[in-house]
Amino acid sequence: MFKKIKQLLGIEGVKMKVHLPEEVSQKVRKIEGRIEFSTMNTQRIAYIEVKLIERYTHGRGKNAKRTEEFLLGKILLDNGFMVYPEESVFIDFELPYEKMQSNMDTLEEKGGLVGGLAKLAKASRGAKSEYRVEAEAKVAGTALSPFDREIVNFVK
Repeated sequence: MFKKIKQLLGIEGVKMKVHLPEEVSQKVRKIEGRIEFSTMNTQRIAYIEVKLIERYTHGRGKNAKRTEEFLLGKILLDNGFMVYPEESVFIDFELPYEKMQSNMDTLEEKGGLVGGLAKLAKASRGAKSEYRVEAEAKVAGTALSPFDREIVNFVK
């Protein structure tokens, strides 16, 4: 009975780790990565959901600062597979996405004097974005799903 409870809660169950490149080009519009699975007990992965999320923070000071999150891309990898003890399983993925751009972002990309002014205006407002990939796997017979996230470092 104790073994059933541990399985239901995911204790000694599947562990997962998202692996991403050090830098991701903004021009490609997709993120290529790999998810690593390991376990202490034989488990079946039913599906994996992978998302790209932007965390946008703007404003100055404690009371004026605001944070919003945007879903930029999402895929469902629904080819089920088994994970066995003492074995790592690697699943590659390609996550297409669409970055959201404010008017200031568009002006900043133009470069020159206008781009410099837009960059300065964003800095004065305390505007910044952070990006992360989140992956969650549904493991058959468990209530709590394994989950991992990794920060994305975009380069132009």
